[in-house]
Amino acid sequence: MESKYDVVLLTDHRYLKESYPDEYSNNVVTEDNLVKEALEKQGLSVWRTNWDNPNFDWALTKSVLFRTTWDYFDRFPEFSEWLDGISKKTKLINPMEMIRWNLDKHYLSDLQKNGIPVVPTYFIEAGEKRTLAECVRDSGWNKIILKPAISGAARHTYKLTATTTDPYESVFRKLIKDEAMLIQPFMENILTKGEVAHMVMGGKYTHSVLKIAKKGDFRVQDDFGGTVHDYQPNETEIKFIENVMKNVSPTPAYGRVDVIWDNLDQLVVSELELIEPELWFRKNHDAATELAKEIMSYLN
Repeated sequence: MESKYDVVLLTDHRYLKESYPDEYSNNVVTEDNLVKEALEKQGLSVWRTNWDNPNFDWALTKSVLFRTTWDYFDRFPEFSEWLDGISKKTKLINPMEMIRWNLDKHYLSDLQKNGIPVVPTYFIEAGEKRTLAECVRDSGWNKIILKPAISGAARHTYKLTATTTDPYESVFRKLIKDEAMLIQPFMENILTKGEVAHMVMGGKYTHSVLKIAKKGDFRVQDDFGGTVHDYQPNETEIKFIENVMKNVSPTPAYGRVDVIWDNLDQLVVSELELIEPELWFRKNHDAATELAKEIMSYLN
């Protein structure tokens, strides 16, 4: 059977329209259109649909590009099963093994073993019998962040201390039954310096944005009132970012390296996003062109 498309852009069912009344959803559509146009300029045929579209035969496309599948972490068992099925029918960008690795924040341990500075992380595996208070005590940190190992958009992300675990004990008990959690020391610089998202296409840095939490919060995501600002990294930062990507094999077609300054004012990776990161192409249209070129060579 001959492929109908070269690339299908994957979104979720909330973003299928061409326009929306809110800026957030319109940005999703704008970004995907920039990618679509860049791919078409490379001579590729492109379509866009939700990952859980039951009416599409995935064998009709040469590849799928994960863009805004932002409901997957709320439907992970279903998404995981779909991933297994689709990987047998078409090429995934980024590839399946990379996606599986990057889905779970245990990847931070792998980066650290390779000499990449990351936010120190204490993992609590599914089925753990200790209380949250005991886990926090065993981590050795007082002021901490608690979140799931598979997550996105700050899902079940909490800031607490060793003496304020009681209000979170019930949600911890509920989550730890089925999924791994992690504890990280709270980095005070997130409140003053924010977090920088660095975009990388084919291993090469393209652009950055600075994310700042709203006053009184620690979460930089716009879902919680965080704001986005232009940011120009220095050469040291760019070298740091590209070195992170050199530790991923094969080189990702696209990715985002989220970096913060730790409590010693050193650069550390807070997250490495290789599945469906927001890439702020609206801030740099040339980055969409670089991605399209990368995908073209990937398909060839």
